[in-house]
Order: sequence, then structure tokens, then C-alpha cells
Amino acid sequence: MITITVDDRQLVVTRVINILTKLVPDGNHSGFTNTKQALQYAADHTVDVAFLDVEMPDMNGIELAKKLQDLNAAVNIIFITGYKEYMPDAFNLYASGYLLKPIREDDVSNALAHLRYPVTEKEAGKENHHDIRVQCFGNFEIYYKEEVIAFPRSRCKEMIAYLIDRKGAVCTNDMLMGILWPDRDPNSSLKSMLRTLIADTRRALEEYGITDLIVKENGGLHIDVSKIDCDYFSYLDGDLRVERKYLGEYMSQYSFAELTRAFLFNNHNGI
Repeated sequence: MITITVDDRQLVVTRVINILTKLVPDGNHSGFTNTKQALQYAADHTVDVAFLDVEMPDMNGIELAKKLQDLNAAVNIIFITGYKEYMPDAFNLYASGYLLKPIREDDVSNALAHLRYPVTEKEAGKENHHDIRVQCFGNFEIYYKEEVIAFPRSRCKEMIAYLIDRKGAVCTNDMLMGILWPDRDPNSSLKSMLRTLIADTRRALEEYGITDLIVKENGGLHIDVSKIDCDYFSYLDGDLRVERKYLGEYMSQYSFAELTRAFLFNNHNGI
């Protein structure tokens, strides 16, 4: 179960998360005092249950609930507030519950037991997210458990980006050298630089416990696409939630991505 708790008071967020951790110890429970950060998280994850404060300064809970439902129609909304007068608006949104502050464990337990959209265990190997998350829309980034992976040199990251752009196809050493050093001839010195770069990239990934993302096969390298959660791949699979995140930008910092950038733009605009 993936849950989010959104309240402008950190004390309330901490209270709800502590209760959820006790009631659903195997769940993934995240808390936010900023609604924009909560929406970004919901855009990257399939949230099962959202506990929302109604009165918040930047965006009220009713409006936030509507945006969360746009991202995932099956999200369970549970409002938390100290004011009963908001209940009609909550029920109009088909909320799964309405909890009055102060929040009690029994109330949360009862709400989870009566969700409008029951949360089922996901089939093994078919989870909606992985520990390794790749962001291609906008600037390219790669995360491990939501932490940006740090590489010793920029070309390590660029090499992974190119392998992902190739969607798991094997890339030869000559192809990699042509992308990473476009102005240099593929001589023995450059081949040595590529070997060092590959070794540095592997070591950087191993620091996060990642040992099998880059695969050496048939004289080249490829990415094991089954290991990652990637917005580009989800878009190609027709994920409507991801399509809403595409704003015309793809791996913006890399020139090699121009062909894919044009494909996405034309596809998105029906050209």
C-alpha cells in the first residue's frame, strides 16, 4: 500500500504516518507539508490512499483531491480536518473517509477497513515502481530510492542516458564512443577511456547496491529495462498518467536525444 499524508502542520503529518506505519508496516508511507511536492510524488507513484487536510494555505484539500483523482481515478481520499462543515464537499468527491482532528488510531484503522477502492496486493514482479527510477522528460536524472545517483563524471550519466534512449538495445563500443566523444577518432586511446568510463559507472552504481543494471552482451552494452521505472517507457506503453507529465521536453541536456525528442513531439501532437 502506498499512502501520502498532506497537511501544512508537520505534527499532524508525523502523527498520521506513525499510525500508518503501525497499522500497515509493509506499506510505503510519505508525508508532505507542501501540496506541490505531494502532487509531484503522486505523478511518479500510484498512490492508493491519500490523507488530506482540508484547510491549507497554498491549495485546499478539496482542490488537491481533484488533482489527485485526475492522476489516478482509483485513489482513496480520506480528509482530515477539525471542521465538520466541509463534509458535504468531501462526499461529493466520493471520498473514502472523513476524520476529525485530533487523529486517533482507531479512526484511521476503520477508514482503511472501509476504502472505496480496495487495495490489492500487486502481483510479484509487476509492481508499479522500482527502486531505480529514471526521469527522461525534462532533464535526464536517475534515482535510487528517490535519491539522485551521483556519478564521478558527467559522461557516466550520459552513457546511461543513451543506453536508456536505445530502449535496451545492445550498443557497441564504437556507437558509445561516437556519442560520448563525437569529435574524436575511435583509436586505442579512446577505447581505453571508454573502458575506464564503464568501470567508473559500474562502481558508482555498486555504491547504491546496483550490480545488474548495465549488461555486457554480444560485444556491447545494454540496459536491463526490467530493473527500472522510466517515464519514457511508461509513455510508450500508453500510461495516461505519464502522458500528462510530458510537456515537450526529453533528455533536454543531450543532443543525441534529438530524434527521440522529435518522435515524442510528433506522436503527442498527432503529426
